[in-house]
Amino acid sequence: MPAGRLAFLRPFLFVLLMALLVPVMVRGINNLSDARYCAGMGADSLTFRLDPAFADYLTPEAMQELSGWVAGVQLIGEFDTLPVAEINALVQQCGLQAVLLHRRRPADELAQLTVPALKLTSWIPDMMPEDVDLRFREQAPHYQGFVLATPPFPLPNAAAMLRLTEQARTYTIWLGAGFAPDTLRTLADTVRPAGIVLQGGDEIKPGLRDFDEMEAVFEQLETE
Repeated sequence: MPAGRLAFLRPFLFVLLMALLVPVMVRGINNLSDARYCAGMGADSLTFRLDPAFADYLTPEAMQELSGWVAGVQLIGEFDTLPVAEINALVQQCGLQAVLLHRRRPADELAQLTVPALKLTSWIPDMMPEDVDLRFREQAPHYQGFVLATPPFPLPNAAAMLRLTEQARTYTIWLGAGFAPDTLRTLADTVRPAGIVLQGGDEIKPGLRDFDEMEAVFEQLETE
C-alpha cells in the first residue's frame, strides 16, 4: 500500500485498495486530494458542506468539480439552516444521494426531502439514558441514521459505552473515529456502529496533502 501522503499522486490507480470492517464516511471534503484518496481507500460516503450558513461552504460548482473525479461513493450534502426547497434543488444539481442535517427539523419538512436524511447528533454527557433513548426513538422514523461525529471529553466510561452499544443495536448510529482513536477495530467489533466517521482536512498547498493520520485509521479498519 502506498504511503498516505503520496496516494494523491496516482490519480489513475484508484481502485478499491481495502476491504473495511465497517462503512466509512469522510466529512467536509473540500479538495481533490481528499476526494480521490478517500474514495480510493474504500470510503463508503463523502460529505460536502453546501449550506452558505457554513463559513467554509462549497459552491455547487466546486462540489461538482470534486465529485467528478470519484466513483463508487455516496455523495452527501451537509446543511444547517437552508430551506428544504433549496436543499432539494442542490440535491438535483449536485447528484446527492443523501443529506446530513445539523439541526432538527419538523417532520413535515423532512417529508418534503427528495433523498434520505441523516441527523448530526451531539453527545450530551449528563443526559439521562432514558432521555437519550427517547430522543432517538422520536427522531428515528424521520432519519436514515444518526451521526455522532464528535466524541465528548473525557471519553465515555465503560457503562456509557455499554449503553451506546445497546442503542447501536436498535438505531442506525455512526460514530466518529475519536470515540476510540487507538482501538477502532475493537469499537467496530463490540459496539458495531453503522459506520465510522472521519473528518477531511485542508491541503498544505494545492495538490499537497499529508494523509498519515487518515491512513492510520483506514489501516485499523482493514479486514485481515
